[in-house]
Amino acid sequence: MMARPIVAIIGRPNVGKSTLVNRLCSSREAIVHDQPGVTRDRTYQNGFWGGRDFQVVDTGGLVFDDASEFLPEIIEQVKLALSEAAIALLVVDGQLGVTCADQEIAEWLRNHSCKTLVVVNKCESPEQGLSMASEFWKLGLGEPYPISAIHGAGTGDLLDQVIKILPAKHSMEEDADPIQLAIIGRPNVGKSSLLNTICGEPRAIVSSTRGTTRDTIDTFIKRENNSWRLIDTAGIRRRRSVNYGPEFFGINRSFKAIERSDICLLVIDAIDGVTEQDQRLAGRIEEEGKACIVLVNKWDAVEKDTYTMTFMEKELRSKLFFLDWAAMIFVSAHTGQRINSIFALATLAVEQHRRRVTTSVVNEVLTDALNWRSTPTSRGGRQGRLYYGTQVSVRPPSFTLFVNEPKLFGESYRRYLERQLREGLGFEGTPIKLFWRGKKQRDAEKELSRQQENN
Repeated sequence: MMARPIVAIIGRPNVGKSTLVNRLCSSREAIVHDQPGVTRDRTYQNGFWGGRDFQVVDTGGLVFDDASEFLPEIIEQVKLALSEAAIALLVVDGQLGVTCADQEIAEWLRNHSCKTLVVVNKCESPEQGLSMASEFWKLGLGEPYPISAIHGAGTGDLLDQVIKILPAKHSMEEDADPIQLAIIGRPNVGKSSLLNTICGEPRAIVSSTRGTTRDTIDTFIKRENNSWRLIDTAGIRRRRSVNYGPEFFGINRSFKAIERSDICLLVIDAIDGVTEQDQRLAGRIEEEGKACIVLVNKWDAVEKDTYTMTFMEKELRSKLFFLDWAAMIFVSAHTGQRINSIFALATLAVEQHRRRVTTSVVNEVLTDALNWRSTPTSRGGRQGRLYYGTQVSVRPPSFTLFVNEPKLFGESYRRYLERQLREGLGFEGTPIKLFWRGKKQRDAEKELSRQQENN
């Protein structure tokens, strides 16, 4: 993907940084909540203004004289954002005026080489905005720009100035759209550690405290000759365990991450095994029709012998039976064990998720299935008849089977045909969907002839 220049949003807590990010990117992705410390990691969104594409990175609130648990990690995340940014926007609160915390941050920013603009937020009145902003000249970072992030006032003038400072457009061609890969799991199974190990840098804050990750964190990388968008998500707990607030918003974004992904990495804790919540997440992935790989993390912490992996895989799969089509690998985000295997498996799963098979090949497999096991017969003596099948869509691969009466085909026989299609056609790493349609034999034969001509 073409490299976009980065605009970093910096400031103390509760000055409206995330609201500004959403305004600049015309989105509602950044979590906005009236509580300090909601944003902790650095999160990215795409912006566009004046013919220029760029990325906006939101950061945690900077406080230097606080003993908060995540303060050192937040400062490190801000440093990383500044190191890659073309310009930083220091957001301050125009209604409160200059605070000691603003002055500390301004002094800190002067030790960094990144060009900085002072953005005076909460200037809802255009008449008073310039007067409110003038106080912030004393920060020594140049002209302050009055805006209202919540209403959009002044943001156009701000963006005009931002794109003047951004580096010249790159002449690189864009790659194909990146593959969307979501990292899904309960709290504390090691999702953020996994992301950091894959990226080779502290991309997300890692802590033993539940709920450390609140936003979905998007990261672009290249692996296996493909561009990938990695989406780290908040740990998903049962809804009744979650209070309204930052964690609630984070979990909703996690479910949205599943919806917009091509493939999910379902992370399981090797120590805890499969829990009821893991089963719910697996079911959600299957229902959404997403490709999937099951990662059993913390494998380094398990005492094992030659047969441990075989026994554990059998036990885990018995509880994740609806993901029996998904590859399972045992990894350690801590040591990096088997992390390099993830993208080869993910590439294969995505290819299968997007694969289309001709009608003639589908019906060869169905004919073999019928030869091995005849169609069921009802209590009244009426036998089911399968005329033909055809693939109707991809992502996931979906098939319509034309029969004389769908009700004659019970759940057992439907599962049998799905297994036979998998054995005959592959589709490793992706769910497949079967749709059953009743049709008269004569109409079915005409439709099959037309399908075969088109193929």
